[in-house]
Amino acid sequence: MSDLEYCVRFLAEERYGEAEAQRVVDSCCDNETRLFDAFRSLVNTREPSPATDEFLEVQDRMLRDMIAGAGITRAEEQPRVPFDARMSLWRGDITTFEVDVVVNAANSQMLGCWVPGHHCIDNAIHTFAGIQLRAACANLMAEQGHPEPTGAARLTPAFNLSSKWIVHTVGPIANGRPSNKDHALLASCYTSCLDAASEIGARSIAFCCVSTGVFRFPQDEAARIAVNTVKNWLERAGSDIHVIFNVFQKSDEGVYRELLFS
Repeated sequence: MSDLEYCVRFLAEERYGEAEAQRVVDSCCDNETRLFDAFRSLVNTREPSPATDEFLEVQDRMLRDMIAGAGITRAEEQPRVPFDARMSLWRGDITTFEVDVVVNAANSQMLGCWVPGHHCIDNAIHTFAGIQLRAACANLMAEQGHPEPTGAARLTPAFNLSSKWIVHTVGPIANGRPSNKDHALLASCYTSCLDAASEIGARSIAFCCVSTGVFRFPQDEAARIAVNTVKNWLERAGSDIHVIFNVFQKSDEGVYRELLFS
């Protein structure tokens, strides 16, 4: 039995019982892609509860092998922008990025995306970090006792990602028409993340495009706020932390390239 099949069987049996778990595995065991889709869906919809040490050992080995197989990119190898050697632009999968801190665009519940297989960064980070991440976030939220405020930042370990830490931030919901308050809250996301990274002595941090997905903050406006806020923070803090703007879409790369290399 492969590690992936073991994980699907464990999670399905935990959810549905032994007979139904066998049906789930049988329906996709001949196709690696369908098997992983089943794993991801089960992880995305799993409550933050403990699992056995054996499951965690197999899950962690599987996820780290998958990330390594996809190809790890190192932050330190990224070219720097002309006007400030502390900044870089990189287009790629943030779960494979070897950096001290990655930024996750979270929601106010801070428990990851619950939509099976959804193509958002919150879903990807929680999927490839492993089920430990949702449990860690649940503990933070239980201690806090209220939803995560927009513009703040919370740190967790990165578990199986290539980074060491994840800093979770909730961006403003702009719905395509951001207000002045939304602009200020988005800037606060970047400042709060940099403050959190600085407090733990991080040497590098990779920012995703906060609020530009389902929260619908226009990418060009969001990018300008991101770059200007990072520039101002670096100047004010006198920090030499390496800041990488991570994008996934070609269109996003074009927006940032115009700001950083023109």
